[in-house]
Amino acid sequence: MTTPDRTRLAKAQAELLQALLANGPAPAGFDPARLHAQSLALRAKRRRVTAALRPDLPERLGPRFRPLFDEYATTHPRHEGTGARTDANTFATWLTQSGHLPKPRRRWWPRRATTANTPYKNGQHADKA
Repeated sequence: MTTPDRTRLAKAQAELLQALLANGPAPAGFDPARLHAQSLALRAKRRRVTAALRPDLPERLGPRFRPLFDEYATTHPRHEGTGARTDANTFATWLTQSGHLPKPRRRWWPRRATTANTPYKNGQHADKA
């Protein structure tokens, strides 16, 4: 495959992904109705995965979950290498930044100090050895 062929193919793939994931126009040679149906199916799958990973979001949003997720998904298509958990957490951040959810409350109690990075001696913490 020559360089111009690769460039043309990459452009066509990008147009198809834009149509499927971000409500872009249908590329030449594709049926717009079928692309729209597939786009809805992909968005529904992404919504279900997000709801499974972050059940607190549909619980807190109630009937607003679906339209808000669809708005988010249309304007924030997933990028290559982005995991589903990261996507779900990014949606939660978007909800907070957009004012759809209140900012998380800060803890009122201090965290306990951990010894994760403290050296051990003979199986015990260095302070107790």
